[in-house]
Amino acid sequence: MKKSRYYPFERNRYFYGKLLTVRDFESEQKYFNDKRRMMNRLLFGAGVITGLQVIAVDDKSVSVEMGAAIDALGREIVVPAPVTLKLSMMDGFTNNEYAKNVYLCIAYDEKGKEPVHSIANSSVRSDEVSEYNRVLESYRLFIREEAPDPSSFPMSDLTEQTVVLYQDANVRILQITPKYVNSGQTFLATIRIEKSLQIGKIELQYELATNRAEAIEGRTVRFIEPQDSQETEYEFQIALRADGVGSGKALVGVKSGSAVLRVGDKQLDSVSKDTAAVHIISAPVQEQLMDDFLKQPLEASLDSPSDPCLYLAKIGLLQMGPTYVIERVDQVPFGEYVYNATASHRLALTEAKRRRSIPAAPEQPAPAAKETIAVSETEKKSYDQSAERTSPIAGAADIQSGWADIPVSPFSKSALSFGKAVKSFVSQEIEHGLGTGNVLIMTSLEERTHDAISDMLSSGQRSYFGAADVFTGSEFESVLPGYQLGVVSYPQKGTFRIGIKLRQISEARTIRVRWWAYRNGQEQEGDLESSPDIVTFSEAAAGSENKAD
Repeated sequence: MKKSRYYPFERNRYFYGKLLTVRDFESEQKYFNDKRRMMNRLLFGAGVITGLQVIAVDDKSVSVEMGAAIDALGREIVVPAPVTLKLSMMDGFTNNEYAKNVYLCIAYDEKGKEPVHSIANSSVRSDEVSEYNRVLESYRLFIREEAPDPSSFPMSDLTEQTVVLYQDANVRILQITPKYVNSGQTFLATIRIEKSLQIGKIELQYELATNRAEAIEGRTVRFIEPQDSQETEYEFQIALRADGVGSGKALVGVKSGSAVLRVGDKQLDSVSKDTAAVHIISAPVQEQLMDDFLKQPLEASLDSPSDPCLYLAKIGLLQMGPTYVIERVDQVPFGEYVYNATASHRLALTEAKRRRSIPAAPEQPAPAAKETIAVSETEKKSYDQSAERTSPIAGAADIQSGWADIPVSPFSKSALSFGKAVKSFVSQEIEHGLGTGNVLIMTSLEERTHDAISDMLSSGQRSYFGAADVFTGSEFESVLPGYQLGVVSYPQKGTFRIGIKLRQISEARTIRVRWWAYRNGQEQEGDLESSPDIVTFSEAAAGSENKAD
């Protein structure tokens, strides 16, 4: 690894009568280049920014589209126009078997431009001397026939650990585990198998070797490649659970002597015995990861390979007699991308909208299926809602949970009262799924902040119960200025409605309310026949609750 010493920064100091030499002008350029490249590296990372798609033009050639990227040293790489190249004519292509994957890479490069006669050098040398008048910041494209070491990518070990279980010219098997888990938490170890197209089918079997981690579905791991598959990459996951003893390390690997790896008719026995160490911690994982990122030394943040490049494509080759053909092209196979702030913000908004439209699934499947309430097309345009059924617990009450998105239209003039906006909005009728009878409805207001730091600290999503105004003036203050929540239920129908009153004008157009319906399991539905209509109100956000049972 190479440490790029962009710092300390030195500026040229000018004074009257100073003799300027080549060194002065070079240091002037170096000062601004180094500062910009260090900020590129630390703020944005390395990867493709836009464009640079690789397209197979014919059986032996590819085209790289115009685009831009930043390499691991923070240097900008710009391809100003599409370029088409024949694989066999590119640097690094020495494949005589034509039966494995190759990788198309791009790297920063500088080239001299505009040669001119050097007058000063001609005074000390008899022959004619030329120097380049310009330096063109360019790029070079080349082929690498071996897959990169997973640790060679910047910050590769920040969130996870990758162990190479096996690797040769045609096959690579990786084990990927998270860096941190909480005590008693279930986590996944991912096994990734990468192979070339023309080798035989792969079969892998081994016994897990673990310490302080329990294999939920047994210790035997087995993978058999489907006979009719033409993929070059497979992934499967192993569910594990960290023990609840306390902090420490859980080890995950292959039990010595248990591995059997077959590729076609050949059996390979050199599967690595290396293990991955998963740190068991008591603090929230996201906070620990952010803490690691912020506390790593500057030199560690600027580590880069000695010959930094970006992997634009993985190209699968097939042997056709004495030559080869391009079978497939996989774009940016190792996910080396740079997302600018605008793109990240829009992606976050899109994900937030998607989550609002899809109910959150439970971590483990419940015996009872999730229910989606049927509504008319007119109702669908005005709101969206869903109910989730929880598995019944013996001796306990029945509970249902769901949410409702309540459209909030802009205030009209009639909603203003002495300069203060007050307006109520009511949801459509919601079926709670507990049947007829008396139920207790509890509600909370859900908010989602589109802030990257809040998301990393797991505090971007909030639910407000009771009187939310107690948080006014603190960092936990709700984005809604002032509101009250209420519920009206219809016991004979098994339904209810949610109402919200806004006391000030809000920029929000839709407000999400989470609800819980509760009924004592001993209550009989027939009891309702002799009872009058009962209305249950729940004003959790206002800090009061009125109910009649």
